[in-house]
Amino acid sequence: MTLIQHRPDHQLKTAVTDELAWTPSVNAEGIGVTVDGGVLTLAGHVGTYPEKEEALRAAARVHGVTRSVDRILIRHGHGVPADVDLAREAMAVFDRRTVVVPKDSVQVDVRDQVITLRGSVDWHYQREAAHRAVAALPGISGVRNLITLRHTTGVSPAGIKAQITAALARHAPGFAQHVEVGVDDGQVTLTGQVLTPAERRSAEQTAWFAPGVTAVDNQVKLSG
Repeated sequence: MTLIQHRPDHQLKTAVTDELAWTPSVNAEGIGVTVDGGVLTLAGHVGTYPEKEEALRAAARVHGVTRSVDRILIRHGHGVPADVDLAREAMAVFDRRTVVVPKDSVQVDVRDQVITLRGSVDWHYQREAAHRAVAALPGISGVRNLITLRHTTGVSPAGIKAQITAALARHAPGFAQHVEVGVDDGQVTLTGQVLTPAERRSAEQTAWFAPGVTAVDNQVKLSG
């Protein structure tokens, strides 16, 4: 396998700065980029929590970014909703999303404009849907997603491993052979080496699709 070439700090900083400026949903003028020893730090401020998430995703897309520190703050305008109002709005969102996320399975707590989600659902995509549902609410500063996945009976570790391995081979045969899958009581551990952060994320997303998976520990490393 070809070894990935690590970028010098100044080149990585330039690439991340350019990617932030390239992303239309992010006002890059309020975000500072520093790189020290390969560790990326994003600092500054944005207007909304979704914009912060977009900035973090934009940085993660850049080739060579493997470690990052988030110091972006949300600078709200006037009339920030009270925590109790945000909690009420969040539950109203789930009332409208009962097909994807059953409202009785999720509890909401809000403190200092940070929403904490608790409860349990059957699938990882439902947990992600719950996050997306509240992340767009005006006035929030963050989301802590503590929703867990219910354990599915009747799904063997060997069956989970076989399904994930087959899916990896379908999605990305070029790097699937370099990823090892371990399963213990619904908890999946991925090991091995790939070339890019995108491949590493793809392997983790694929693992979450398998029935019976309650946790994914992504230990896949980048070559080089």
